Amino acid sequence: MATDFKQLMSDISKQVGTLHKDIPDTMGGFSSMSSGADKPGALDSKTKEFVALGIAIGQRCEPCIAFHTRSLIKLGCTKEEFEECLGTAIYMGGGPSLMYAAKAMDCWEQLSD
Repeated sequence: MATDFKQLMSDISKQVGTLHKDIPDTMGGFSSMSSGADKPGALDSKTKEFVALGIAIGQRCEPCIAFHTRSLIKLGCTKEEFEECLGTAIYMGGGPSLMYAAKAMDCWEQLSD
């Protein structure tokens, strides 16, 4: 069965909210790290999201794929750019990355409608 990425993101967000409440120091540290890493510098935000998506595919993290795909869509990523990123992830990760790139494509289709 295909993953419902919208539902997955909703479920994960709920649990992350619980973690923010229950372990605020850890989650605050993670949020600070995320903000620092995402801040545009020598690389723009879209390029950083491409890197994050490639790592998400390589690590086989469906929630990460969903959140970084959503970010890329919000940043104006085209389907062609997205697919080229998937191609690089497949090249670097072989067969397993191909399977998760297919999941990322499914996520793109669900979130960009």
